[in-house]
Amino acid sequence: MVDNLEQRIHALVRRYHGVYFFKNPILNAETDLDTDLALEDDEAEELMNAFFEEFDVDKGNFSIKTYYPDVPFSLNPFKKSVPVPVPDFTIGMLIASAKAGKWLY
Repeated sequence: MVDNLEQRIHALVRRYHGVYFFKNPILNAETDLDTDLALEDDEAEELMNAFFEEFDVDKGNFSIKTYYPDVPFSLNPFKKSVPVPVPDFTIGMLIASAKAGKWLY
């Protein structure tokens, strides 16, 4: 069962994910903002700023760079970049933090 808080967070995420012409993606606590929704770092940062303000959540030590680190740039087209491991960044994290009133991660 999805409570009102979860519905409000889903609505906020949908505003930043874009417009759907055919089928809305199903959002749940496991939906990852980066890998599942493919939000860019600037979109995710705007979403999080709105989240902290709208849900009155203390930002604490939140940094968008934790979830979207700078990727080394190379001018060599033959050199493959090593993927940078990043932690999950899910809707469930937003829900838990909104319930706690502070960023938990």
